[in-house]
Amino acid sequence: MPHVRVLSTGGTIASTAGPNGATPGKSGTELVDAVPELEDSATVDVESVCDELSFHLSMANVRSMLEGVEQAAADGVDGVVVTHGTDTMEESAYFLDLVLEESVPVVFTGAQRPADAPGADGPANLLAAVQTAADERFESGVYVAFADQIHAARWVTKARSSRPDAYASPDSGPVAELTVDGLALTREPTSESVSLPAVEPTARVEVHTTGVGVDSRALERAREDGVDGIVLAASGIGNTTPEIGDAVGDLVDSGLPVVVATRCFEGGVAARYGGPGGGQTLRDHGAIPAGNLPPWKARIKLMLVLSSDDGPDARAAFKRQRGGASE
Repeated sequence: MPHVRVLSTGGTIASTAGPNGATPGKSGTELVDAVPELEDSATVDVESVCDELSFHLSMANVRSMLEGVEQAAADGVDGVVVTHGTDTMEESAYFLDLVLEESVPVVFTGAQRPADAPGADGPANLLAAVQTAADERFESGVYVAFADQIHAARWVTKARSSRPDAYASPDSGPVAELTVDGLALTREPTSESVSLPAVEPTARVEVHTTGVGVDSRALERAREDGVDGIVLAASGIGNTTPEIGDAVGDLVDSGLPVVVATRCFEGGVAARYGGPGGGQTLRDHGAIPAGNLPPWKARIKLMLVLSSDDGPDARAAFKRQRGGASE
């Protein structure tokens, strides 16, 4: 029987209703005990990392998740499941996918409905996650198991704010789907991210969004405030207002790295348009294209690169990703 460790971090899956809204209160052991079918798939043990809603998590909490996975791998487990809130799950999963060196599958899961709500989806998601972590075809990499689908951390995003089928991988599709006959693979399960050093993410990186009539004042304040890097959530295939476009040139000239991602749900950036704020002009200014990496994941990657003394430079890191930028 495979050995799977569950690392609990709180989130809706561990929450129940209260006078101040749903709050985490159920332990990881309680979550596991509520799904007796887990015994058919694996021997499961549980460790608590934290007990937070995911919009409260810090990078220190995410580092603790990494340390928990590293310890589980050292203990010889066959797979790890992380129960996590859905709001920022894809960011924590992507962080681990970038830095994890151990050859052990890590599967994140959670719930859209609290544990005491009618039709709570946590138990089914937890069962799918344990089955995935215990599956011998999943040898390494980081995944999200949700609503009978298994997604790679590199591609997954929270597509729906409250529906049980919260997650999608718009540019790739899921890695596997849970059927009546078990897990059916749609492609080879493996890490699809570049590897970066597992450093303490000390760099301060902000995400700024363009839109109709948005000027450059927020970017100028960020530079004055001493940020280490900027990710632009640009419109379309990577364009901004003229004011932001001009500011990007000044930011890059001052030594501040700027990564351009798209705010769109699907697709990536491309250097199609010239002129003020156009994607080609931004690249001419020295901005780094993020390919089809969404802004919040581009922020995680840029934080790691800028926090490392001996890691790759930002342009090289973004250029190496599959489906990413090219010069």
